[in-house]
Amino acid sequence: MAILRAFLIGLCIIAFHQSLVDAKFSKSMYITWGQQHAAIQGNGEDVQLVLDQTSGSAVQSKRAFLFGSIEMLIKLVPNNSAGTVTAFYLSSTGSTHDEIDFEFLGNVSGQPYIIHTNIYTQGNGSKEQQFYLWFDPTADFHNYTIHWNPTTVVWYIDGLPIRVFRNYENEGIAYPSKQGMRVYSSLWNADNWATRGGLVKIDWTSAPFIARLRNFRGRACKWDGPSSTTQCAATTPANWWTSPTHKQLSSAKLGQLKSVRDNYMIYDYCKDTKRFNGKMPTECSKQQF
Repeated sequence: MAILRAFLIGLCIIAFHQSLVDAKFSKSMYITWGQQHAAIQGNGEDVQLVLDQTSGSAVQSKRAFLFGSIEMLIKLVPNNSAGTVTAFYLSSTGSTHDEIDFEFLGNVSGQPYIIHTNIYTQGNGSKEQQFYLWFDPTADFHNYTIHWNPTTVVWYIDGLPIRVFRNYENEGIAYPSKQGMRVYSSLWNADNWATRGGLVKIDWTSAPFIARLRNFRGRACKWDGPSSTTQCAATTPANWWTSPTHKQLSSAKLGQLKSVRDNYMIYDYCKDTKRFNGKMPTECSKQQF
C-alpha cells in the first residue's frame, strides 16, 4: 500500500502541474450566500469560504455550461472538520434538475476526509460512490475536475480519474445532456449526516471553519438556452470535448482509474444490494469504463 501511495502521489504531481488552471473568481463567479463570511481575495483569483454558527457560505458561476471541463483548486478545512461539508458541483435548477457532485465530508482530527460523488439526472440521484484520499487535502491545494461530454462524465483528482458515468440514453437510462448547469462551491453545516451518518456533530469551539478555493476554470460550452443542446454536442473542432480522445479513457488512464478504485473506494451504490432490495439500477449492469 505504501508503494502504491507513493506511485499515485508521483502521478498526481505530474498531472497536477499539467492541469494547473488560471482564471479569476471575480470575473466568473459571485458570492450567493454568507456574504459576511465568504471573500474573493488575491486580486480576484482566490475565494475563502467560512462556516460558523451563524452561517456557511457559497459561490456560483455567472454562466451556465453544457459539456466541457470544469476545474478548481481546493484546500479543505483542516483539523477537526467533523460535520462540515465542502462542495464543488454543477447543477441546473428545478425538480427535474441535473447535477454532478464532488462533496468533501469532514472528519475528526486524524481521520481521513471522505470524497462523496454523485450524479443526478432529471431530478433523480442515489448514484453515490465514495473514496478515501491518498494525500492530506488540507495541507495544500489540489485540482478537482469534472469532465462532461455527450458520451461520458469523468471525475478527476489531480488529473487521476476516479469515476466514470457513461451515456446510455439510447437504452432508456437518463443522462445529463439537455440542461445547462452552473458551477457551485459551498461550505455548510451537514452534521445531521456527514460524519458517521450524523453521529459526530460539529465542534463549534473549532470554528470558524475555512475552505480555500483557487483558479476556477470553465473550459466549456456556454449555455444560451435550448439551442445550445445541439450546438454544444456537435462534433466540431471548436467543441474539443467531442473529439475521439475524450470519448474513452486511454489505457494509461484506465490503469490509474483501476488503482484508485481498487485501493481507495469505500462505497459503490452499484454493490449495495440491500439498499435496492436486489433491484439494482439499470446502469449498474452496463460497462462504465
